[in-house]
Amino acid sequence: MMDYQWNLKKFDELTNIELYRILKLRTEVFVLEQECLYPELDDKDYACLHLWAQQQGEIVAYTRLVPPGLSYPEPSIGRVIVVKEARGTGISQLLMYKSIETIFAQFGPNDIQIGAQFHLKSFYEKLGFAQKSEPYPDYGILHIDMIKSTLK
Repeated sequence: MMDYQWNLKKFDELTNIELYRILKLRTEVFVLEQECLYPELDDKDYACLHLWAQQQGEIVAYTRLVPPGLSYPEPSIGRVIVVKEARGTGISQLLMYKSIETIFAQFGPNDIQIGAQFHLKSFYEKLGFAQKSEPYPDYGILHIDMIKSTLK
């Protein structure tokens, strides 16, 4: 496994360069690669935590950790990205484990809700998330709501 430098910052702690790199990555993956025209800048970033892994100064994985009450009643993990070059290396699972651990540390051991791309359902199920909605189109990409319950 490669060595990653992990970063966690509130919006107002991000440097201009970090913010630019994060937004550039999100646009490259969600808008260009996935050909999805949607409001990437949704005014939620201000209230969220931003978690990312760097390798040799480049961001290779990122999530936006959303506090409870902003997108869903529960805290949420969104804008999950792993750059093409790092896919299949195991960093996706590591990113999600760190995201879940950080949500528990920051917001308490609550349930976590996500809006997942439907084709990634089994990936999220392996992390303990369960489907809670029928598939629905979200800007042209099929999604499902999933919850990771803290109850065993």
